[in-house]
Amino acid sequence: METIIRNIIEIRKVIFENLPKEAEITKIEFEGPRIVIYSKKPHIFFNNNEETIKNIVKILKKRIVVRGDPDTRLNERQAEKIIREIVPEEAGLYAIYFNNITGEAEIEAEKPGYVIGKDGQTFKAILAKTLWYPKVSRKPPISSRTITEVRELYRSKAEERLNFLRDLGLSIYRTQLFKDDYVRIIGLGSFQEVGRSAILVQTPESRILLDSGVKTTSNGDEFPYFDIDELDVEKLDAVIITHAHLDHCGMLPYLYKYGYRGPVYMTEPTLHLTKLLLEDYLKIAEKDGRPLPFTQRDIADAVLHTYTLDYGEVTDIAPDVRLTLYRSGHILGSAIVHLHIGNGLINIVYTGDFKFARTALLDPAIYKFPRVEVLLMESTYSGYEDILPNRVEAEMILSEIVVRTFRRGGVVLIPVLAVGRAQEVLLVLKRAMDKKIIPEAPIFIEGMINEVAAIHTTFPEYLSQEIRELVYRGENPFTAPNVIILKGEERESVVNTRPSIILATSGMLTGGPVLEYLRLLADDDKSSLVFVSYQVEGTLGRKILQGLKKLTFIDNRGKLEVRNLKMEIHRVEGFSGHSDRRQLLGYLKHISPQPKKVILNHGEKTKMMDFARYVRKQFNYDVYTPRNLDALRLL
Repeated sequence: METIIRNIIEIRKVIFENLPKEAEITKIEFEGPRIVIYSKKPHIFFNNNEETIKNIVKILKKRIVVRGDPDTRLNERQAEKIIREIVPEEAGLYAIYFNNITGEAEIEAEKPGYVIGKDGQTFKAILAKTLWYPKVSRKPPISSRTITEVRELYRSKAEERLNFLRDLGLSIYRTQLFKDDYVRIIGLGSFQEVGRSAILVQTPESRILLDSGVKTTSNGDEFPYFDIDELDVEKLDAVIITHAHLDHCGMLPYLYKYGYRGPVYMTEPTLHLTKLLLEDYLKIAEKDGRPLPFTQRDIADAVLHTYTLDYGEVTDIAPDVRLTLYRSGHILGSAIVHLHIGNGLINIVYTGDFKFARTALLDPAIYKFPRVEVLLMESTYSGYEDILPNRVEAEMILSEIVVRTFRRGGVVLIPVLAVGRAQEVLLVLKRAMDKKIIPEAPIFIEGMINEVAAIHTTFPEYLSQEIRELVYRGENPFTAPNVIILKGEERESVVNTRPSIILATSGMLTGGPVLEYLRLLADDDKSSLVFVSYQVEGTLGRKILQGLKKLTFIDNRGKLEVRNLKMEIHRVEGFSGHSDRRQLLGYLKHISPQPKKVILNHGEKTKMMDFARYVRKQFNYDVYTPRNLDALRLL
């Protein structure tokens, strides 16, 4: 504790020495990575004195926020009146919530940019006149239960969350005790396999966990190796979640179940999508009679301990580690992780799942970084044969399958991941119908997909420019008169609606409503089953692609039912959110600066080994393909 206090005293001393006395500073708090300065006259820091804060940031290399002193803030009624007068009508101001614990005025608006104003002028005016710190968020264009619940949780647990942030601040700004003379990683999952991503990064000072995923198979290898001595949740400084697919976030609440109370870092869209998928995972496990690895309470704990970051935002997460998240192009909010360890000692880039190409939904992955010595890269589609069709080809292939199926009077069943592939395929189908490439027909959607679309439209800044502009104009790119949202009560009538298309979860046939549609359609030789996403080894989807023809189901009465699979089976890989072999090689060629070491993970063993040999020949990289539980020293 003495070393913690010493470091914090030094930071406070630097701040007080550089701040104007007329600002009347009343206290300085450490709230997570942020240093919060409370002032009776926060307007002093605007205009001519803005450089003062910038200079302090340069000296300390820390993030600083200025808030109004609690004793001088206007009461809520007066503050709301002034805020409504200041914010222009174009903002579409929806609601204002005052958080007395944090001193924030949470402002929900249809167009948050107008609440901030040009060069932040509206934001500054609100703070100066009310002394409430504006926290601006977008009102979901489509009603979203998930977003509402997250925001309400933060409001109802404001004091608990503030205490957590202040404890976190003490941890981050503690004085570094040990010299960084080594950095190593241990693969707890996703090495020489696909699924259950979890990677422990160790230095003498800190422990960081990259992802906390689960395999959605039932082969006894679902969970990461969390039982090793090196993973002590009491010594863990941070967890970083790259994106909201279960193989990267599915075991996050498990850490809280067993005592972790530290922070989780991710983007804001990832927070909401993660909560949604974790809750659905529990529902499916309960329905299937499987043991539940965690509870709803554990999910809430994970949400409450999450600290969201924007792309490009540099943040201290331990005394010797800084984190920056970059766009990965995989799904909404997905991120590439950049860790700066020590005082320029070593920089690690962890791609998570990434797409080095533009898609209908997202811009491509970032490949330029301040520094990179070690690249930890996924290799899902790294095999010689993993050359995926380009976007236009994939759309043509899917359209041809739909047209042929419609001519036979059949149904097109597309198992989709609720996040990413569902939205991508829906956009493509809508566009093809608009252009008369395929006949207009009902597109039935079931399994969280509508809620996921609501989250997409709440965070348009994370989408491609084309889709972003549609949302900004007030249009919903994921709806149309022929797009029908189902709740599961009419599946038999749906499969008898012909021609039609059904998009349903889960994407690998490991659970969810798609299994009921498959049961109803399995022996229909007029219909088509179309896979548009990766099928992990051991899943029903993979077994069907390998030739499985007899399917076993449990019917509505709980009886075992065997069906012969007579549907046409298709695999259209061009919609994958992963980079194919060419894109992986392109990334290795273009990444800047060039890394010294490349570590491959998240790929099948045979493919990964072949890819590693090829990369060694083509690039001047040291390439590693460790197994789970191997410890690899980077320094």
